Amino acid sequence: MTPSSAQTPERLLRRLEWRVIRRLDGSLQGDYRTMFRGAGLDAADLREYVPGDDVRHIDWNVTARTDVTHVRTFLEDRELTAWLLLDRSPSMSFGPTERPKEAVLIEVAIALARVLTRGGNRVGAILHNNAIERMIPPRNGRMQVLRLAHDLLRPAPNSGGTTDLKLLIEAGASVLRRRSLVFVISDFISEPGWEQAMARLTERHEVVAIRLVDPGELELPDAGWIVVEDVETGELLSVDTSDPEFRRRFGEAAAAREAEVRELAKQAGTPLYEVSTEDDLVRALVRMVESRKRQRR
Repeated sequence: MTPSSAQTPERLLRRLEWRVIRRLDGSLQGDYRTMFRGAGLDAADLREYVPGDDVRHIDWNVTARTDVTHVRTFLEDRELTAWLLLDRSPSMSFGPTERPKEAVLIEVAIALARVLTRGGNRVGAILHNNAIERMIPPRNGRMQVLRLAHDLLRPAPNSGGTTDLKLLIEAGASVLRRRSLVFVISDFISEPGWEQAMARLTERHEVVAIRLVDPGELELPDAGWIVVEDVETGELLSVDTSDPEFRRRFGEAAAAREAEVRELAKQAGTPLYEVSTEDDLVRALVRMVESRKRQRR
């Protein structure tokens, strides 16, 4: 499935409900709304700090008044509000013709939205390509997922310039009034500085970062002389992919970029989950949920 193929929102959603949501029902037990969620969202009470408590929940005002460290406890809301911050920049078009990264973004976004709305939760979204392309206010129900699918199946406008993911994250922070569950879905090919915006977002919200990758970005195939285009800038370059030295340098640069993205996510305090263009979506989502459970334990 590609965004440009003969695809309608209803057909896309039906396919994902049959091939993904139904299989998730058999793979994951328990309430879907807690799949990615951490601590509760509404402050309920205060108690004295005990070793192992999350230091982010310390109430410093009460601690200063009493000279005893206190933490806030939280209650889970009956209704969860989730936001999808979706990167639609030119680099998302990279990958196999039948399933580039932008197609995977659509699949992940629609699957998450349907999983959450089935439980009565509200889902909103921001579509971004170096400027807010569209902002979808949070609502629940299947019609909300169809609206999101309709907007995602439209070609992204050409904004020009290199991607600055910080703008998307800051746009999200500016419209999120209430503490929410936030999914940032991107390939994280961006100008530097997004990790600082992500760290600020994490201070107030539960943030899940999903990075979309393609194996071709990590290892160059031996295809002789080829012309490659930088989809962000449009620059063309002729390279000899059969040159062992060039392939070595490419591999080293790709490995360095991978390490840098993981380190920046660590600095932001946000776990980074990867989904490849070659991944089975159900297995990828189950892998993320299981990893998140291990991190909580």
